[in-house]
Formats: sequence, C-alpha cells, structure tokens
Amino acid sequence: MANILLIVLAAALPSAASAQPSGEDAARIAEIGWVLHVGAAAIFVAVGVLLALALFGSAPLRRRLSGSALIVGAGIAFPVVALTALLIYVLTPAPSAARDAASFAARIEVTGELWWWRVRYLDASGGLLFETANEIRIPTGKPVEFLLKSDNVIHSFWIPELGGKLDMIPGRVNRMRALARTPGTFRGHCAEYCGAQHAQMRFDVQAVDAEAFDAWVQAQRQPAGAPEPEFRPAAERFMQACAQCHTVRGTAARGTLGPDLTHVGSRPSLAAGILPNNVGAMGGWIAGSQHIKPGNAMPSFDQWPGDDLRAVARYLESLK
Repeated sequence: MANILLIVLAAALPSAASAQPSGEDAARIAEIGWVLHVGAAAIFVAVGVLLALALFGSAPLRRRLSGSALIVGAGIAFPVVALTALLIYVLTPAPSAARDAASFAARIEVTGELWWWRVRYLDASGGLLFETANEIRIPTGKPVEFLLKSDNVIHSFWIPELGGKLDMIPGRVNRMRALARTPGTFRGHCAEYCGAQHAQMRFDVQAVDAEAFDAWVQAQRQPAGAPEPEFRPAAERFMQACAQCHTVRGTAARGTLGPDLTHVGSRPSLAAGILPNNVGAMGGWIAGSQHIKPGNAMPSFDQWPGDDLRAVARYLESLK
C-alpha cells in the first residue's frame, strides 16, 4: 500500500511543480488537471479505507461490506455518475472561448518546416503583412488566432504556458486561439516527432503590451535599410550565395526556401531556438549548419574564408 501511495504522489509532482499557466487555455487545462488529480486521490483514499476495513475490520463490518449493496453502489452506480460528471465538466467550453473572429488582435499563420517555423502575420482579410521565422510576438490581454499548417510531415504546435498542443497536418489548416494574461517570454516546441532534428525545433513567444506589439509590427513591416558602406561587400557576398533561398525585403534577395532574414538581427535566437543570436553563432551556423543541425536544408559554407564569414555575419546582425 505504501509503495502504491508513493507512485501516485510521484505522478502528481510534475503538475505541482510546473510553471504557473500564463494563458487562458493553459489555465483551463491546469484547472482540469487539478480536478482530476484531486478526484482521483479522493477515490484512491476511499478505496484504500474500504480495503483496510474489509481486511482488518470487525466480523459484522466485513459481512456488511460483502453485501450486494456496496458492489452495486460503489462498483456500478458511483463510477457511472462520477465519470459522467467529469466528462460533462471536461467537455464544457470555457465562457471566454466563444469569441467572434473579428475580435482577434492578430492572425498568425505558422507553418512547420524541416526543421524550423515559418511565421506570417496576416491582416483581417488574410493578406500578408510580413514574414518572420521562429519568433512570435503577441499582445497581452487580447486573443490571437494561429493558423497552423505543414507542407511536409505532421508537426505539433505547443506553447505549454499558453495552451494545449494542436497538430499541423499537410493539406489542412488547423486553428488555435490563445490569450496571454501576463507579459513574458514562453518557449514553444514541436510535440510530434517529425524527423531527425525534431528535438531542435523550438521557438519563442513574447507577450508584450499592446503599444509595444503595435510598434514591433510596424517595425517588422519595414524593408531592410540600405547597408552601411562597411557592410556593402558582405551584402554583395550574401546576394551571390544566399539570395536564392532567403528573402531580405528591400533588396534583390527574394528566395523563399529558407527563413525571411529581413530583420534577423533583432531575433532572440538562431536555427529554431538552438543558438544565441550573435555574430559568432551566426558565423558558426553559416560555416557549419550541417554539423549543428544535420539534415536541414541549408548547406554548410565551410569553404568560405574566415573574414568572409565574419563579414556576412556582421551584415546579418545589422538587419534589425
């Protein structure tokens, strides 16, 4: 009995130790989890008490427990009533979940790539405002809508502190609503095995106040500025080698195979959340992307001289 109790307590510890939910849907999931945990614990204790009484109770009490009334009541009626009540509770949507689509503060299309996230911000009619990669920003206190897609294999979009996970299925658009109650940075993951680099497919979600969000959107919509004179040779080198796969709005680089790099210098991380965004990491990624994340679609430019690597990395860092 003691061993069983330890197992039950150990199973409950992850829920008790997890971070506080910061989104409405995550709070609803946490509430359901606690109700199920508490209910299961209460039933476990009640069954343990009955078992102890049946084994060690007085003879009259044991005879009473062996009657058909307990079997029918505790074995049939109680499970039917309890499970039906829990099913109704779990399937009843939260009142705030029913919102008109026009009330979304942002519509964000996220496409699972191999192995990174293409992020496109859309206007109310579905037109493209701008594209970024592996970085999502949302306003706090306002609902946003995610349109989840995949052009290759099944991925699963999951921001644990904001809500549940939802699959991204080729040929289908799944929709998810999220509302961040508090500002902060939340780590997102792919929760469906999608290939060799599944574990290195991450992204950041930053929840900021509405004014900061609007300012960020306006900045992201701007094309990249003309390179400073010191960056012009590196910009030309980038155009020769990288423009076929990457876009830098405001330049001749219009490739769509890889991430949009228009404002890559302002992103918190590189390579879908596995590297810090600085000149050294950028140069290392350009030279050795296949060593850092084997099998991704970008070749390693390990034949470039060190000076060229540093120059192109500094140019990309300047794209704020």
